Amino acid sequence: METLFSKIISGEVSSYKVAEDDYCLAFLDINPNTKGHVLCVPKIAVDKFFDLPELTYNQLMSFSRKVALAIRKAIPCRRIGISIIGLEIPHAHVHLIPLQSIEDAYFQKKAQLSEQEMQDTAKAIAVFFEV
Repeated sequence: METLFSKIISGEVSSYKVAEDDYCLAFLDINPNTKGHVLCVPKIAVDKFFDLPELTYNQLMSFSRKVALAIRKAIPCRRIGISIIGLEIPHAHVHLIPLQSIEDAYFQKKAQLSEQEMQDTAKAIAVFFEV
């Protein structure tokens, strides 16, 4: 199954990549709730999160933790929120959202970032990612 995320993984569609390993990719959400909102995706396309093979699920969750730790170092925030919804793109993914308040997790208020801010944010998080 080809998805927007499959195209990002293959490089067919550009993204603001922040981290990658053999199994997963993390990139900035282009419609972020807050500055530093990252999507973590497995490199295999599976529609529903809990349909992921157990090994892939565990790899994605471990990878997401490492990305969250990098976000926490790069972006001032009270917490890193995690959300798994999966209705908008049929490719399992994890939202990691820097939070100042609960409202930041609601997917209603969106941050407006320039191209330069997106690039700088991706680089800032990438510096702290440890494989």
